[in-house]
Amino acid sequence: MGKVRTRPETGRLYLDFSYLGKRCREYTSLEDTPRNRRKVESLLKKVLEEISLGTFDYATLFPGSKRAAKFRNGPATGSDGSSAQPAPTPGPVPAVAPPEFVPSTPLFKDFADTWKMECTPQWRPSHLEAVEGVLSKYLLPAFADRAVETIKRADVLAFRAQLSKHQSPTGRRLGNNRINKIMTFLRQILNEAANRYEFPQAFQGIKPLKMLKTEVHPFTLDEVNLILEKVRPDYRNYMAVRFFSGLRSGEMHGLRWKNIDFDAGLILVRETLVKGEVQSGGKTYESVRDVPMLPIVREALEAQYKVTGGRYEWVFCNRNGMPIDTNNFVKRVWRPMLAYVDLPYRRPYQTRHTTATLMLAAGESPEWIASILGHTSTEMLFKTYSRFVPNLTRQDGSAMSRLLAERGPRLNSH
Repeated sequence: MGKVRTRPETGRLYLDFSYLGKRCREYTSLEDTPRNRRKVESLLKKVLEEISLGTFDYATLFPGSKRAAKFRNGPATGSDGSSAQPAPTPGPVPAVAPPEFVPSTPLFKDFADTWKMECTPQWRPSHLEAVEGVLSKYLLPAFADRAVETIKRADVLAFRAQLSKHQSPTGRRLGNNRINKIMTFLRQILNEAANRYEFPQAFQGIKPLKMLKTEVHPFTLDEVNLILEKVRPDYRNYMAVRFFSGLRSGEMHGLRWKNIDFDAGLILVRETLVKGEVQSGGKTYESVRDVPMLPIVREALEAQYKVTGGRYEWVFCNRNGMPIDTNNFVKRVWRPMLAYVDLPYRRPYQTRHTTATLMLAAGESPEWIASILGHTSTEMLFKTYSRFVPNLTRQDGSAMSRLLAERGPRLNSH
């Protein structure tokens, strides 16, 4: 008699059977899934068949078991000294290799599914889509049928080296930023497996590839004024809000009138439009925020309300009342407009950088600006924008000079 059971405290499968009058439990590292249960039931069937034939060798099928030594010297005996069960048929015991279908740790593809399932509740839909894309395109082709414990540091480094040689159909290679993102997902999967199944971490001592500092090209106030003067009239309110609110494209295009609070003077960032679908929340958890309306933003929104308010749910929409499509906006509005005013092409995201640099140049508190942009700290402001605003870090020494002039020692006073 035997049965496959599940440990309540871990959710992992184990074999429960009798051998030579003793109850034996052999635990596996496999989660209780239909696929894993079939594997363990197949192993149990093999155990029971060999016991009935008298060919079962405990140490062969369960080499790491503590019971293997106990049964090595023959059958256990009862209290009267008699054999608890008939002894195995005399003769050499055939060597039976442990079944390959029951690895000591799960296969990468199985554990990756478990990891994704457990993490999905805390992920944004866009992040889940990114994870699934990396898994299907890069990680599963490389590691799908490997037991997670067998993936070593050398394998990780070799995989990263292969990524650096990967070329798109157009011949473009993956950049360090993209490679690091792919490796981050692999790191998270393998580190979780290592912690769960207690084996050494493959990523020990492996650092991300160095990346070039992100270059930003914000617009000057004169350039902003020029754009607002020359842009298509039906996009003037839209551009004014983009330049002076710091909203991302998805936040702008997912903005509904229900999230415009004129009484409090706030834009409530609660949704974002990603590939034509509205997603609750923002790009990150910090992106869900309340953005105060500057006077020019309020003016633009009040003017826009006369156009779309009461007619459409979207603040900014096309002639059919549907949200603005980012690609269509770039192709039909943004790119032609920059060419018309003779400005170098810059991505629409630079409007967000423009908001930050103009606010910093005006002397607004970095903490307040960080909250407007949805950042958790001011670190990014100082790293990204300091060169556009000399007074932000005061590297010219003017602040120290004023302090010494007002309160410093007088060397010629004696």
